Amino acid sequence: MLGDVLLIEDKHRRAAEKILGVILEQKKERFIVAISGESGSGKSELVHVIAKNLRKHGIFAKPLHTDNYYITHPLERREWRARHGIENVVGFDEYDWDAIHRNLDDFCHGRISEMPCVDLVTEQVDRLITDFSQVDMLIVDGLYAIKARDIDLRIFIELTYLETKSKHTKDSRGKEVMDEVRWATLGQEHKMVQSLKSLADLLVTKEYEVITAAKSDQR
Repeated sequence: MLGDVLLIEDKHRRAAEKILGVILEQKKERFIVAISGESGSGKSELVHVIAKNLRKHGIFAKPLHTDNYYITHPLERREWRARHGIENVVGFDEYDWDAIHRNLDDFCHGRISEMPCVDLVTEQVDRLITDFSQVDMLIVDGLYAIKARDIDLRIFIELTYLETKSKHTKDSRGKEVMDEVRWATLGQEHKMVQSLKSLADLLVTKEYEVITAAKSDQR
């Protein structure tokens, strides 16, 4: 997303280095990595460091942020959630999965593709044109990113919104106002995100150690 503020720490660099090793071992043509985790868990920071490290190996990796694919407009989403009931609407169905999978398919076939891109300053949804023939790898991140189809490596960050509460309270990245609606939204997202943990190939623990996850046949 345009205007996002990254707070990169040593833990992100250490985890990214370990994940990089796994990627290089498994890499094939048109490789797609997905990273899921709750709000504030460090998804964007981890994606940024991994993509930068891949460049050192001559691999061009493009981030794809699924937060750009919400069906409701950023300026309308909060009111829409409150009006329809947070427990009823916050979750997987808020994403435009058809658009996500269309862009993933464009990457797999090396096409020129148009993608949404939210400008966090204006909260407008811009359109981004990408020539995927020039991109070697895609790194998809977002709350529910590992739920997407055609993912080669799924990574799940175990930190919850309660364990990163100070980040939300301080609103250090300029995101939504913290009140009852936002806390209720984080609580519902927590339930939905945690339900995807069994899909992961790698886990990033609460201490930001990278470990292999137990295999699951629920994909």
